Amino acid sequence: MTFMTVTYELQEKLKPEQFRTLGSFANTYGLQKFRFDDKTNHLQFDYDASRLRETVVEHILREARIPVLRRVPA
Repeated sequence: MTFMTVTYELQEKLKPEQFRTLGSFANTYGLQKFRFDDKTNHLQFDYDASRLRETVVEHILREARIPVLRRVPA
């Protein structure tokens, strides 16, 4: 396994139901854990890069209606 971390800027603050959605698919699809920084409105996700590409992670988040604005460069 090759773990990577990607950070996204969100369009708006996460709502309680979005936190539940994130929690429900953590540890699936090769997604590991997430961290949300309320001050910067950034969402960090750890994922298994041997199973997923970064574009797939973003796609999964958008399908879950997580308001991803853009990827934040490392």
